[in-house]
Amino acid sequence: MFGSKKEIIGIDIGASAIKLVQLKESKSGYKLKALDLEALPSEAVVDSSIMDSNTVVQAIRDLIVRNNLSKNAEVSIAVSGHSVIIRKISLPLMTDEELDGSIQWEAEQYIPFDIADVYLDYQIVGPDPADQGQMEVILVAARRDFINEYTGVIRESGLVPVVVDVECFAVENIYCSLYSDGLLDVVALIDIGASAAQLNILKDNISVFTREIQMGGSAYNEELQKHFGLNNEDAEILKLSGSFEGVDSEEAHTVIDKVTDNLVQELARALDFFSATFNDEKVSKVYLTGGVCLTSGLMDKFEHSLEMPVALLDPFSRIGVKESVFDLEFVKKSAPFYAVAAGLATRTFGDKI
Repeated sequence: MFGSKKEIIGIDIGASAIKLVQLKESKSGYKLKALDLEALPSEAVVDSSIMDSNTVVQAIRDLIVRNNLSKNAEVSIAVSGHSVIIRKISLPLMTDEELDGSIQWEAEQYIPFDIADVYLDYQIVGPDPADQGQMEVILVAARRDFINEYTGVIRESGLVPVVVDVECFAVENIYCSLYSDGLLDVVALIDIGASAAQLNILKDNISVFTREIQMGGSAYNEELQKHFGLNNEDAEILKLSGSFEGVDSEEAHTVIDKVTDNLVQELARALDFFSATFNDEKVSKVYLTGGVCLTSGLMDKFEHSLEMPVALLDPFSRIGVKESVFDLEFVKKSAPFYAVAAGLATRTFGDKI
């Protein structure tokens, strides 16, 4: 969101883990340089807010040591949640310089926070198709105290934050950089994290609709814990594998399917709202990412329920991965966890949203 063609390390601070991706850009495309994950206890990051900064700092330091990162390495991070506001607005045609001078006043009409308490950024999308005298602008605002939480743990860890992005735009960035299907007109990118799902709909590779669904992987764990009396770690194993010692697999699948039905229903409502408010535009394909995508039966359920093609967005499918350095099977299996971090690793200092 705010910000040498220099390698920037992508660090995704999530509710269940911190993910790290480092890429090297070459003439033939991106190459994977580092890939790692450090799990977090459930109380460390809650509803996108860092509740235990010491634990988060230590987790990042562990990643630094394991991956031999240099002191003061530059990183990009991403934020989401109630403290981040994304609005697509229509404004009179003007230059970047003119918009820079007026964006704060324009933003006051759309941001439910005191404008002095937020960081602002924007991206001009292009002319408004409904009015030739107007242009469409994506406006992003995030509370300063919220951003400072994230940049603070990065600095305390010994790293330098140079880009702050929004999670759904980080996924968009990896899709557009490496995964874009030019034949598709309207595509939905859905990143399902531990506590929430981020929906970003692209038309001609430009974001036109975003929505955060307050439901994610933890909903599965909570239901499985309640139903079978498991702890969170065992519920996670059951969620991903569909089986656990002493648990009836068929009964477990029933519980998992019920949560998936609720999640699909919420996302289907958001997709329907998009179609109803955007001149009956229809999504051509859905790409899912996030660790929850590994949940037993989830992909098939989504495709059946949404009645449209659903695919896994693999951020490393078109990135060079050296077999001598990385376990290719592990990279492929764990890829859904790293879409946000991979998108962050493609950013450069000074990037707009």
